[in-house]
Amino acid sequence: METKPPIPRAVLVGIQTPEVDDIAHAASLEELARLVKTLGYEVVGSVSQRREGTGAGSLLGSGKLAELAALTGGTGIVGSMAPPPRSKARQRFDGAIEATAKVEPEADTSRKPDFVIVDHELSPSQIRNLERATGAEVLDRTGVIVEIFHRHANTREAKLQVEMARLKYVAPRLRESAGGGGRQQGPGAGETTLDLDRRKIRDRISELKAQLEAVQRDSDNRRTGRRDQLRVALVGYTNAGKSSLMRALTGSQVLVEDKLFATLDTTVRILQPETRPRVLVSDTVGFIKQLPHDLVASFRSTLAEALEASLLLFVVDASDPTYEAQLEVSRSVLRDIGADAVPSRLVLNKMDRVDAARRAALAEKHPDAIMLSAHAPADVSALRDTIIAFFEAAMVEDVLLLPYAKQGLIGEVYDSARVLSEEYDETGRVLKVRGLPGAITRLRRSLAAH
Repeated sequence: METKPPIPRAVLVGIQTPEVDDIAHAASLEELARLVKTLGYEVVGSVSQRREGTGAGSLLGSGKLAELAALTGGTGIVGSMAPPPRSKARQRFDGAIEATAKVEPEADTSRKPDFVIVDHELSPSQIRNLERATGAEVLDRTGVIVEIFHRHANTREAKLQVEMARLKYVAPRLRESAGGGGRQQGPGAGETTLDLDRRKIRDRISELKAQLEAVQRDSDNRRTGRRDQLRVALVGYTNAGKSSLMRALTGSQVLVEDKLFATLDTTVRILQPETRPRVLVSDTVGFIKQLPHDLVASFRSTLAEALEASLLLFVVDASDPTYEAQLEVSRSVLRDIGADAVPSRLVLNKMDRVDAARRAALAEKHPDAIMLSAHAPADVSALRDTIIAFFEAAMVEDVLLLPYAKQGLIGEVYDSARVLSEEYDETGRVLKVRGLPGAITRLRRSLAAH
């Protein structure tokens, strides 16, 4: 009978710098634990230390490093002459293992963790030093997020974007494999194996960019076709409940999981019950603090849904004590792409988990916020009314003449605007309509062109 490989075990490491309070530090480590569990690893412990910064060569002081090494079975000594284990980047590049981390048969995973996972971005030298001292694989926060994105990407566009970000993360962290540091013979002579591998990564990134540009042109064309439609984008921190709210608003069977980054691909659905004109709702990738810059850059087209929306709904988990910091992360990312100019409303979600005192405090602090639970039909219905009222305020009324020879365009009129009345005269159908100014202008052009 085939036995499943043991679940990889991990120890978390956090540094609390002077500007970070106890609540924020604990929340950050808890979030890292959820990220690690999303990868399928078991968290078996954590080591935390107050320090002035995260720039030290071994990250931790000697005492805490020894404490960590005691958990992992390492020496606790950075300067060991023993060769360090192949880096995660090298293993990934060589295809020796995937991040599911196959455990060597002789390893006793019931006792010693396989991974040390650090709640900060580490330099390649810091990773090497920690691996020497602990004898375990070391991943930083960025590496964990990149790996989760890699596993959860479903569409071709998301897969290309994630592979590119992943290669950019891996490249500076590659190290020579044991015995692999010689010079190449023949083409590319004079290059070390490491040089050759890095050149391969650069070439692959160039290929990915070209493929991604082609895919994004198609996405841009699809968005152009929706430009005059009413569009709402749900944005916010990962696991704030955006997908649950999307399902409630649109009746769609979008993935809803209690995992970080369950949604990576933008989903666009029609607000239900359907209105005239229709309202499109998009669910975008969630944000997280220290989201790797290359991932933000590579998800340009996903975030463009937010940039081109008429209304942004900032969805926040109101039950989370660090919700304000999470909201600032979301706003910061959207500022980076210029989406801060788009009208927005704050949605305090998961209010079913909030007691009366906290509800009152939230209402006082955010008097204009929409408070709801995505699982309460009355709350969702009220949000739908708010969305419709927002668009109604921007609509204008106009009269269009649809000649008898162009009756085939009536469907386009009904899709783009609300028809208030229809009359007929000797020239054709006279339609009194209500819609966005841009949509009515486009309809006039369309009627004149045919």
